Amino acid sequence: MAEVKTIQGGVAQDYRGQIRFVNEFDMTLVRRFYIIKNNDIELIRGWRAHRIEQRWFYVLSGTFSLSLVKIDTWENPAQDLPIEHHILYAADMRIIHVPAGYGTAFRALEEGSELLVYADYPLAHATVDDYTWPADYFINHGLSRSL
Repeated sequence: MAEVKTIQGGVAQDYRGQIRFVNEFDMTLVRRFYIIKNNDIELIRGWRAHRIEQRWFYVLSGTFSLSLVKIDTWENPAQDLPIEHHILYAADMRIIHVPAGYGTAFRALEEGSELLVYADYPLAHATVDDYTWPADYFINHGLSRSL
C-alpha cells in the first residue's frame, strides 16, 4: 500500500503581489475538487475512508488538524490502529497526498479555515467507495476538542 506523502509548495512575491504554488503536484489523476469550510472549530469531520479513491489536501486559509489511519479490515477495522497526526497551515503551502486505503478525520483549528480537496474519481463513484465511522471510533484518534 502506498504511503502518505507531502508535496511542498512555495511562494513567489514581487511588487505586484504574490503567487502561491505547488509545482511538483502532478494533477494527471485528479478528476474533481471541492472546498470544505466548517461552521466552527468544534466540528470533527471523520472518520471517512476510501478503499479505491485517493485524496490530496491543501489548506487555502487557516489551520487544520488532520488524522490518518491505515485501514486493516474494511468491514470491521481494529479500533486501536496507529494514527498519524498532522497540523496543516495555509502558510506552509504544502499538499498532503492520502493514498487509497486510509481513513481521515479533520477539524479546523481557526475560524474561517478552508480546505481544498482533490479526488481522483468522479462523484458518482463515491457511493461505492465510502466507509465511515464515528469520530471516536479509533481509540488513538487524538481529536480532542481542546487541541
